[in-house]
Amino acid sequence: MRLLENNIQGYDFYIEKENMREEIIRGLSSPIKTISPKFLYDHRGSELFELITGLDEYYPTRTEVKIFNEKIQEITMAVGDVHTLIEYGSGSSNKIKTLLHNFSSLKEYVPIDISRDFLFQSSLELGMQFPHITIKAVCGDYTAPLTLPLESKGKKVIFFPGSTIGNFEPVEVRNFLMKSAQLLNEGDGFLIGVDTKKDINTLEKAYDDAQGITAAFNLNLLTRINRELEADFNEEQFEHLAFYNKEKGRIEMHLESQYDQAVKIEEHEFYFRVGETIHTENSYKYSIGEFQEIAIQCGFKPSKIWMDDEEKFSVHYLEK
Repeated sequence: MRLLENNIQGYDFYIEKENMREEIIRGLSSPIKTISPKFLYDHRGSELFELITGLDEYYPTRTEVKIFNEKIQEITMAVGDVHTLIEYGSGSSNKIKTLLHNFSSLKEYVPIDISRDFLFQSSLELGMQFPHITIKAVCGDYTAPLTLPLESKGKKVIFFPGSTIGNFEPVEVRNFLMKSAQLLNEGDGFLIGVDTKKDINTLEKAYDDAQGITAAFNLNLLTRINRELEADFNEEQFEHLAFYNKEKGRIEMHLESQYDQAVKIEEHEFYFRVGETIHTENSYKYSIGEFQEIAIQCGFKPSKIWMDDEEKFSVHYLEK
């Protein structure tokens, strides 16, 4: 633990380069090449994603923020007195600021993120605005087992906004929710954003914007791999590809090779045919009933749901 400011503690549990090298080499060695979406979020990737959240086409963040702004009194009443707020990820601070302002009983806030610089910078900014709250910034992978530096007293609530749950495969969703349930005691809760199923045009535009910012976000993954793993990807020989897979109920993001080519990462060499892709992200969409059923199976009791007028997005409060 290191003290970043009087009310801000930093914890670093993430061995970034080792984990990244192993996972990326394994993913590119698979018959269908894949790279985990968590590696999209280096400092530049996090900056680009913040830009994405402000795009006209990208409805999830804007709609979720609107739900929190309009329904915050209902949310506060449903959640009750919270001592500890744990956030999976530390992205857009607008939603977390709304909660920190309105959860009057809150004593500690614990954001968890693998993007070290982005996490500590956002924690410093929040710490200045909320000096009465102890902030424990944890650099770590919230999908992996973690021992969190929590006080034992009081009600805990996990906050997982942005429909990031959609990035997980169905079996991963269940494992993740069950692991989260184990962090909580009876009476604690989970406040989570979940994107809903809707028309294909709206979905695909959200992940392939006209300005090309989502494309830059996806391609930045190759820039990062070149920089951190000494690879030799030519970013100009790959293109961003995003589409809705109706059968699986998910948006898929890929990087598509425009040529037959070979890429080296250290002693490993990977071959790409023209049109072959690296699958970089899925974003599953759920009906209300689908998500509630999964939550029940994982040890939660659905308590409240809030949606926008067009029912584009949902915020669920689950009780342990």
